[in-house]
Amino acid sequence: MWGSGSEIYNGHMYAIRLHAFGPAENLLYEEVEDPEPGPGQVRVAVRAAGVHLVDTTLRAGKYAGGPIPVPDLPTIPGREVAGIVDAVGPGADPGLVGRRVVTHLGMVPGGYAELAVRDASAIHEIPDGLGYGEAVAMIGSGRTTMGILDIAEIRADDVVLVTAAAGGIGNLLVQAAVRAGATVVGLAGGAAKVGRVLELGAHHAVDYAVPGWPDEVTAILGDREVTLALDGVGGALGRATLELLGVGGRIVLFGWADAQGGPTALTTQDLFARGITAAVAVGARVLKRPGGLRGLEERALAAAGSGALVPLVQSFPLKDAAAAHAALETRATTGKVVLVP
Repeated sequence: MWGSGSEIYNGHMYAIRLHAFGPAENLLYEEVEDPEPGPGQVRVAVRAAGVHLVDTTLRAGKYAGGPIPVPDLPTIPGREVAGIVDAVGPGADPGLVGRRVVTHLGMVPGGYAELAVRDASAIHEIPDGLGYGEAVAMIGSGRTTMGILDIAEIRADDVVLVTAAAGGIGNLLVQAAVRAGATVVGLAGGAAKVGRVLELGAHHAVDYAVPGWPDEVTAILGDREVTLALDGVGGALGRATLELLGVGGRIVLFGWADAQGGPTALTTQDLFARGITAAVAVGARVLKRPGGLRGLEERALAAAGSGALVPLVQSFPLKDAAAAHAALETRATTGKVVLVP
């Protein structure tokens, strides 16, 4: 088999494999047989593979609470890849060979590798000028961001509070809220991330690792109240974020970072007490979206291609996938984490 560029494949590639559930160190860099594209499929010579927080949960052998099941072992993790089409299967357009593409692999893992296969109908051409890492950020985190924004309906008069504002989704939400004309307060852990959130255009950034951070948010806003909270952290931090909502405020939930903390706890009493509304932007609601997820992916890539959104990306070599997982689990990363073969 031949590759694109200078790579010559001899029937074997390198990939990250998981043979036993457990800590990040269980992710092993191994040589395995090349995958072959089936009918209607293409094979992608991977230039960037996305790492998602859910990958760390599945690696530990725990159900992540979403549509993705705990995998059978051994497995090659990862579901977001960008690269160059180097081969096509029967029935797929040979003209796709050599194209720069990005795709989400869906329910079937296999992204942490030098080669990955996907249905030709599920790939997107990468916009000119957009890098592979940025394309990966938008096919996963970007499409989720588009779904969140559809529900949030950010207005220019909103005061928006974004949790994990330096994260893969958070950084995009900050940028989108700023572009909408809203007043944006970003929460991030540590001085470096707080500074990065301000660089993204947030009007204010607060370190949630400092005790009493909700009081700081209140002091910053003065006589204004949070009208929209965008929460992907959950747990105690998510609850504190909910408490900052003013009367009639909205909260959009899109996950939780700590499996032990769980999603932000709220009851109907919370909704009645201040007339707030709550919505969930992931899970069943997204899976039932009319027309599927492709429209969200197209919009996300277009936004990055036009420069309307500029995703933050932090790269690790493919062989260092264990280090990438450890950094993600300890919240030591900024933006979207990608592996580069």
